[in-house]
Amino acid sequence: MHFILECIDKPDSLDLRMATRPPHLEYLTGLSDKITIAGPILSEEGKPVGSLLILDVADRAEVEAIAAGDPYAKAGLFASVTIRPYRKVLPA
Repeated sequence: MHFILECIDKPDSLDLRMATRPPHLEYLTGLSDKITIAGPILSEEGKPVGSLLILDVADRAEVEAIAAGDPYAKAGLFASVTIRPYRKVLPA
């Protein structure tokens, strides 16, 4: 089942994001078989202000575990985390 994981950064936290980026990318690389798409959410100025992942996992509990294990989350980067079920239609 697919889920959207949307994480919005706390204000003025770009330095924390950049400092934590290498372990975050390493963590996601280990989950590549579960990731349909992943990348930063950008401000109008093109600076990262959050993260968006679409995951193909067994259930919501697995998404919650992935979200909790993210080095960004462990560093306290996020102001909010939203998980939503998602149905992939295209491409087939």
